[in-house]
Amino acid sequence: MPDHPLTTSTAPTGALDQQLAAQKARRPTDPLLSLVVPVFNEEESIDAFFDAVVPLLERDRLRFEIVFVNDGSRDNTLAHLLGCSTHDPRIRIVNLSRNFGKEAALTAGIDHAKGDVLVPMDIDLQDPPELIEPFIARWREGYDIVYGVRTTRPWDTAAKRLSAAWFYRVFNSMSPVRIPTNVGDFRLVDRRAIEVLRQLPERNRFMKGLFAWVGFNAIGVPYERAQRAAGASKFNLWSLWNFALDGVVSFSTVPLRASFYGGLAIAAVAVLYALFIIVRVLILGIDTPGYASLIIVVLLMGAIQLVSIGIIGEYLGRLFLEVKARPIYVVEGVYEEGAPRPTQA
Repeated sequence: MPDHPLTTSTAPTGALDQQLAAQKARRPTDPLLSLVVPVFNEEESIDAFFDAVVPLLERDRLRFEIVFVNDGSRDNTLAHLLGCSTHDPRIRIVNLSRNFGKEAALTAGIDHAKGDVLVPMDIDLQDPPELIEPFIARWREGYDIVYGVRTTRPWDTAAKRLSAAWFYRVFNSMSPVRIPTNVGDFRLVDRRAIEVLRQLPERNRFMKGLFAWVGFNAIGVPYERAQRAAGASKFNLWSLWNFALDGVVSFSTVPLRASFYGGLAIAAVAVLYALFIIVRVLILGIDTPGYASLIIVVLLMGAIQLVSIGIIGEYLGRLFLEVKARPIYVVEGVYEEGAPRPTQA
């Protein structure tokens, strides 16, 4: 597959080559790789993850750390991770004080990662760790962000694949920031892009959009999404709908503008209809027929008003959360080699 369809850059080809060459010259020869892995009730997946990832990274002779973010798990996930960290100093655990959600947990992992490059990754192994090596190769070519592109998703339901396709289409049609189609959080991000991400203070975080917002030269690597290694997904259709809604509202004001233009269009139709009735009465002497048409118009207008108020409410609710400026997450403790070290929330 040619590279250019998966490349995200606004620079012309010649300028892009110069940028890549400049970044390539700055790349360290022995970078530290940080894997950031948010977990919530994933005790069944931990051993399979270690068995797949650690030997692969050791085979490729990569210096690495694995930063697990325990997002308020209620099973034995934390205990299991602490046991693993006592045997491997490359494992660190950021334990949040409660469940804050995956986007907050991913933010916590980004804040605590020490690597020159960072790879957010789910513990379920649906995103293959074998892709890390081509990620690193593209990074050495000078790209700052290398993302995985899901070419096929055979293990997802038809409803999930269809809803995902519609989400990318709707989001990119509304937002000035375009996110690549069929791309999740699985990617490699250079330290300079990470430092920009850490400056973003917003509480309602849609990480796919934020990764795209920071810009920099990016390229995709295609892969086939695998079946989940163990456990069950914590996302259902309702949570996916809310996730999609958060993404659209966080990066676009088109819904507000659409309600405004929709109101103008309906007002224009109402004026034209009123003129039609007046002319018909004056010329033909026909009275306005009554109740059925009137109640339909009233119900239609009421529905439109409620939808518009709901759209405004979505934005006001997010503004309310941002104004309070509460922390995105609270850290209970950071654990290295099974022991806690002092940390700040």
